[in-house]
Amino acid sequence: MQLEPSWLARLAPEFEQPYMQQLRAFLLAEKSAGKTIFPAGNEIFNAFEHTPLERVKVVILGQDPYHGDGQAHGLCFSVRPGVQIPPSLQNIFREIHDELNLPVPGHGHLTAWADRGVLLLNSVLSVESARAASHRGKGWETFTDRVIEVVNRERDGVVFMLWGSYAQRKGAIIDGDRHCVLKAPHPSPLSAHRGFFGCGHFKAANDYLCSRGEKPIDWSLPERP
Repeated sequence: MQLEPSWLARLAPEFEQPYMQQLRAFLLAEKSAGKTIFPAGNEIFNAFEHTPLERVKVVILGQDPYHGDGQAHGLCFSVRPGVQIPPSLQNIFREIHDELNLPVPGHGHLTAWADRGVLLLNSVLSVESARAASHRGKGWETFTDRVIEVVNRERDGVVFMLWGSYAQRKGAIIDGDRHCVLKAPHPSPLSAHRGFFGCGHFKAANDYLCSRGEKPIDWSLPERP
C-alpha cells in the first residue's frame, strides 16, 4: 500500500503510531483468516493517488467502501466500470443534472472527478465482503481525521461537501473562514428527499471556486470510463 508522495510527506508519521500498527495487524489477520477485503490492497489509497494534496479543490466525505463484489475501488461513492450505479450515486447524478443540466451518466466510475481535483474520501478505507461497516472503529477514522486536518491546515479555499450527520461531525474541525463548507442530508434514498435534492452544492462549489479565480470542476463524466 503506497501513499502518493505529497500525502506521504504529511502523513508518514501516522504509519508509526500504535493505532495504525494495530490496524495493519487487524487487516493481516483478516486476510490470513481467508476473508475477502474490499477494495483490493493496492486500491485502498486510490483517492490520494488520483488527487494529490496540491490539487485538492473539493472534498466529498463518505463513510465506508461498498461491500459488494467488484464495487469498491478506493473512491467514495464510486464503483468500477460495468457495475450497477448504487442508489446514493444515482441521487447525486440527479442533483447534478438538476443543478447544471448535465447528462446523467450511464456508469458510476468517478475517477474523472478525482483527477480534476475532487478528493473522494471515505472515513473508513476498507471493509469485509458482504459485511457493511465491518472495519469501523479499527483505526481508519483516526487516519482520515488527520487527512482532513492536513487539507484544512495546508490548503486555502477548498470546498467541503458534508452530506449527513456523520460527515458533518467528522468535518467539525474545518475552518469555515478559510474554506467553503457545504452541508446537506445524505444522498441515500432514506434521506435525499429531506434536503439533499435541491441543495445546490455542485453549482455553489463552482461559484465559490470561480470567485477565487480558480477553474470550476467539470462534473460531467465521459461516456466510457
